Amino acid sequence: MRKTSPRDLVNEPSNKLTPTHPGSKGRSHGQGSRPSPVEILDEKKIADLKMGALLSVAQGGPEPPRVMVVTYTPANLKPGAPVIGLVGKAVTFDTGGISIKPSDGMEKMKYDMAGGATMLGVMRALAALKPSVKVICIVPSTENMPGGTAQKPGDIQTAMSGKTIEVLNTDAEGRLILADGVHYAKQLGATHLVDAATLTGAIVVALANVNVGVFGSDQPFTDQTFSPVRKPSAKKCGRCPIDDDYREFIKGTVADIQNISSGKGGGAITGAMFIKEFTGDTPWIHLDIAGTAWNDDAKPWLAKGPTGVALRTLVHLVMSY
Repeated sequence: MRKTSPRDLVNEPSNKLTPTHPGSKGRSHGQGSRPSPVEILDEKKIADLKMGALLSVAQGGPEPPRVMVVTYTPANLKPGAPVIGLVGKAVTFDTGGISIKPSDGMEKMKYDMAGGATMLGVMRALAALKPSVKVICIVPSTENMPGGTAQKPGDIQTAMSGKTIEVLNTDAEGRLILADGVHYAKQLGATHLVDAATLTGAIVVALANVNVGVFGSDQPFTDQTFSPVRKPSAKKCGRCPIDDDYREFIKGTVADIQNISSGKGGGAITGAMFIKEFTGDTPWIHLDIAGTAWNDDAKPWLAKGPTGVALRTLVHLVMSY
């Protein structure tokens, strides 16, 4: 099969690139000079793992979810060395579910899998570059549809970690699938986590389409990722706060947490804070690429459409180890 770049994947229409298809396309990303094993978890395996947050998003449409696991293990791996976990959101089409989006611009919601495409691109690069660090890539993939079996506002779901979630808005679905994704990456041995997702419209309000929203739980790890040495290879980034005061915004009343902040503002921050709930003490970085993964106007250095944002930054991060 022809190798596909992250931009190719994001450009695919959602009737061609459905949740069950990225697995077959993603296998080509491991076909470098040192192939990386690719495992595809089907809906039965996902249910066996009790990934209830992912399954709740997928239940509204006929297309079953998938989780892609790509692992790169260096030949000279040292005992006790760090293991980088990369988790990418791959909602192949996002209607918003029952909390349906406006029709204007909805055709672009095929790009809601840009985070997953970026992580697959990173793994393809690493297969050729052969870094000396182990990397585990997790890409949960689903559609978010408003069918008769869709989850509804007010439903309570149980994530893989056992934490319960009150779903106040079904259009805040990316954080749900990432909750199970980052928890699974930890189970597989990741000691450092990075997720990338077209997560919130709020990050576009805050940073427009100029900067990636960067949220980090561990300052040294975040600094290493976005050091001045690496900055020329990266899209511009805006550091955003994620202190404990925002934990109250997602504190649940009938569940452990809720998936939005109930009108308190700070939408991008509370989206990141939600994911942080599932990272524990593991150093973690969240990249909200909703405003930067798609370029509406061609520039001299960048074509219109998917940008492949953050790919080079993440490759440099892994290579720095």
